[in-house]
Amino acid sequence: MFLYEQDPPVPSAKSNVLRFLDVARRFPGRTAGAPPFTAVRDLSFEVNESEFVSIVGPSGCGKSTLLNMIAGLDRPSEGTVSLHGVEVVGPNSSVGFMLQKDLLLPWRTVLHNVEFGLEARNMEAGARRERALQELKRCRITEFADRYPYQISGGQRQRAALARTLAIDPDVVLLDEPFSALDAQTKLILQKSFAGTIAVAGLTTLLITHDLSEAVAMSDRILVMSDGPGRIVDEIEVGLPDRDNPIARLAMPRATEIVKHLFHALHIDNRLDA
Repeated sequence: MFLYEQDPPVPSAKSNVLRFLDVARRFPGRTAGAPPFTAVRDLSFEVNESEFVSIVGPSGCGKSTLLNMIAGLDRPSEGTVSLHGVEVVGPNSSVGFMLQKDLLLPWRTVLHNVEFGLEARNMEAGARRERALQELKRCRITEFADRYPYQISGGQRQRAALARTLAIDPDVVLLDEPFSALDAQTKLILQKSFAGTIAVAGLTTLLITHDLSEAVAMSDRILVMSDGPGRIVDEIEVGLPDRDNPIARLAMPRATEIVKHLFHALHIDNRLDA
């Protein structure tokens, strides 16, 4: 684990929400007669209540496979994934999942997109609308409630997607590179908005990202994965204040130290010299 001369503050004790124990995931060979392909192996880690953990690693190291197992969209070949001490064996309504693409339904307004998950739970129409409007307000997009996805910007669409995710009241939020398709300015604005919303809500969050600065700016802790088969090779306690304000964090000297450490942990310098 990477620490500093000035150790990060010790967090208050919180209950464990998510646990990976000796997890491996193998897939059939890509061609006839080929051996099985191992995406991840020897994965063991925990995430505590209200903690924000980022996962970084090279392409193809199994980061998305890891999120799919948490969401119950895939199952380990070995080991167990558990939420609140219960093994994940299928899709779980306590998990919210956001992808790089917002996946808003083009024929529904922003408000009706946010209501979508609540409809699936058979929530009464009036309560559903009230809940959706609350989340639109929290995500600062109320003024676009009656517009269709094609009528709003990429950043506004991601705010709507976050509101839709939060509307189902998840215990865990999974973010799979939700800002990677945005321009730099919009990305910074959305990072700050998401960070503040998630911090106030006290949500347990996992973020997959290739942006090392983003991982430092938004996280309590960072897990570094190796080349495939992916496994955890480093763990970094960020230990910086202002988790709800990524822009302020990135101005701190220690943020630069952590980014440099990640740079070397991922052997990016060696790849640039190749």
